[in-house]
Amino acid sequence: MLPTSTPTTGLTDEAVANSRVEYGQNSLSIKARSGLVVILKEVFTEPMFLLLLAACALYVGLGQLAESITLIVALVLVATISIYQSIRSDRALDALRELTQPRVRVRRHGEQVGVLVQELVVGDAVLIAEGERVPADGIISEANDYSVDESILTGESMSAAKKPGDGLFSGTITVSGSAWFTVSAVGGQTKLGQIGHSLATIPTEKTPLQRQISLFVGQMAWIGFFAFALVCGVNYTRSGDWVTALLFGLTLAMSILPEEIPVAFSSFMALGAARLSRAGVLTKQPQTVESLGSATVICTDKTGTITQEGMSVRQLYDGTTSKLVSLPGELSYTAQSVLAYARWASETTPFDPMEKAIIEAFSTAFADIDPTTIADTYPMLHEYPLAGTPPMMTHVRKAPTGEVIVAGKGAVEHILAVCHPEPAKVDQIRRVTQTLSRDGLRVLGVARGTYLTPNFPADQDGFSWSFLGLIALENPPKPNAKAVIQAFVDAGIQVKLITGDFSETAQAIARQTGLPYADTLLTGGQIMAMDELTLRQQAGQTAVFARMFPEAKLRVVNALKANGEIVAMTGDGVNDGPALKAAHIGVAMGKRGTEVARQAASLVLVDDDLGNMVEAIAQGRKIYQNLKKAIAYIVSIHIPIILTVAVPLLANWRWENLFSPIHVIFLELVMGPTCSIAFENEPAEPGQMQQPPRRATETFLAGRELGRSIVQGLGISGAVLGVYYIAMQQGESVAVVRTLVFATLVLSNMLLTLVNRSFTQSIVKTIRIPNPILFLMVGLTFGLLLATLLVPATRQLFGFAPVSASALGWCGLAALIGVGWIELYKAVRLTKATE
Repeated sequence: MLPTSTPTTGLTDEAVANSRVEYGQNSLSIKARSGLVVILKEVFTEPMFLLLLAACALYVGLGQLAESITLIVALVLVATISIYQSIRSDRALDALRELTQPRVRVRRHGEQVGVLVQELVVGDAVLIAEGERVPADGIISEANDYSVDESILTGESMSAAKKPGDGLFSGTITVSGSAWFTVSAVGGQTKLGQIGHSLATIPTEKTPLQRQISLFVGQMAWIGFFAFALVCGVNYTRSGDWVTALLFGLTLAMSILPEEIPVAFSSFMALGAARLSRAGVLTKQPQTVESLGSATVICTDKTGTITQEGMSVRQLYDGTTSKLVSLPGELSYTAQSVLAYARWASETTPFDPMEKAIIEAFSTAFADIDPTTIADTYPMLHEYPLAGTPPMMTHVRKAPTGEVIVAGKGAVEHILAVCHPEPAKVDQIRRVTQTLSRDGLRVLGVARGTYLTPNFPADQDGFSWSFLGLIALENPPKPNAKAVIQAFVDAGIQVKLITGDFSETAQAIARQTGLPYADTLLTGGQIMAMDELTLRQQAGQTAVFARMFPEAKLRVVNALKANGEIVAMTGDGVNDGPALKAAHIGVAMGKRGTEVARQAASLVLVDDDLGNMVEAIAQGRKIYQNLKKAIAYIVSIHIPIILTVAVPLLANWRWENLFSPIHVIFLELVMGPTCSIAFENEPAEPGQMQQPPRRATETFLAGRELGRSIVQGLGISGAVLGVYYIAMQQGESVAVVRTLVFATLVLSNMLLTLVNRSFTQSIVKTIRIPNPILFLMVGLTFGLLLATLLVPATRQLFGFAPVSASALGWCGLAALIGVGWIELYKAVRLTKATE
């Protein structure tokens, strides 16, 4: 029950500012002194930057001033691009962290307002309620049935009851009730801060794809090192010049290192997370974006997730007359008693949708009772919180007449168990409950209690209970629920409904929303009675799970994971925490969700709309597709650069060292933005949400995906080396051969960018799909190529010679052949797919 008042008016703005100056920020983690300093350090220690620096030093040693200046400019450009990418990603992540920062309710200037946890100061009056994490140390001033889990500090698994005057500690979790407390310590001065345990600095484990990328880049770095040593050795053996040998060794090492891959990955994940936040889905870790495309099962809650947030009392069963009464409508005296006791068993100021619906029905039926005076006219004497399996709750109130009212409501099974009606009556009540549940109504039992001793019993079951009746509440599906579930099904994702409600109610809602296999059902009790092997089999075949409790939910999630499924799980309560944490993708509700649920989850649906989850999965699939295109492009274009440097040297061609670091860095400057900016902006391919989820073990850094990229790279290599060899055999000078080979390679890069926009659609279709950034990059690349060929100063710098338009035409044809074969491959695949 939330307190309606607090003895303090709270702090003023001036007092808040003074307290923050004196005691500091309410943050356990220490931020870096300067984000830019960290970024610069990362940029200046990148392998590519260091290789460029070494090449620049060699040019200075050779006295080649123009080349030295060019590489200095290249160094600045590489650093600028890297810094821009890092700042862009960091800004996206900072905005995301701001959105996912927990908020608390405080009293300031006599008003209750919401502030970020880190903005709390010593002296603040804070309201904390069930499911929320205590944000700072403090002293309780008012408590209502309040208890906390202090296991993070004490290791004690049992919750501790708290009363006014007791201390609260940062990081502990509210288990029940609510309280106002005054902050006594923040940040590092809290008990949690003093023992050096920061929840904000828990390390994040790398995802499988991150590990694969790190391994791939590491392997390529070793290959680059050995290639560098080999080229240096061969060049030195033939020329006897160590400086020249080092220069061409660096050229090959630069061409091998695929540093764009980790940059592309981090950019795609950060910007993808930012896009999801704009769609109403907050990701606590950007890497979660990677998992979305592979989700195979979604376990969804019912109330407030696929059903509407609000509830209403639609029918009432009078246990005295054994009659069903529709609401709103005329109520007999005994029917009024059922509704009245349901109201007394509810919180004075409720936050639960069912209790709000009961109070609304009560206010309609008892218009003469002012709902704002309930706390005064029917004050709470004692409260028994929701307890038992299935649960029940009890309130003891004092009526204006002096009568003590003992009112209980909860699961029908629990109410029947404590009331002990006649067997025939029990059968009738259960039949009515099943009938109401089949109509999709949520059914609660209502009972009146009495006691013989002067003191209240320790447990609510200790009262002497009599059955009054049933309350049937309507919680219809959301308007978009059926479409959302169909979207999941179309995407090849299984949907499983997991709820604590009755079996009949759960299946009724499942049928109304078009859930496949809605007739398959398991209850929490059945799940706990199964062995692991049986549960794994049954969990995969069942769509509806009813009368569920935390342990049963956790067993279902683990069973699905053991079956090889990638599980997304939605939840909003404290008890959903274990299942949310265990799922591959925990999804908490933004409005209804408790702080514990949001902390345990990896995604937060801001508007509690499962439809946003469809958008999140679509975005996840698009991001993964585009990342796949970018990395395929990177791998493919690196192969001809490597072979163009290595093959002539190892094969002892006449012109064996065409390229220098200047040529490679030109290509690097083109490739970096293309893969990490242009491909990230690529629209989703049609039909992606009609495809089955990708396998979690699938990677584009091995198997068929990598094989295709290598073949693409070899095709371009064949075209480039063909131009190289033919021009050399025709007796062209080294400058002309260099010009033609470089032009062929750059034109191939441009065509590869366009071809890799889709692995299923032809370039004829994709060329009409808008992506201004990608077309800008292709146009810019072509403009830079023309500048190197036509502007005398740059032509001389690159060591090029004037060539005819027809010669460049042959270069374009070679590039078209080297890249264009993939279009024939697509056409064959499409033909086979349609047969």
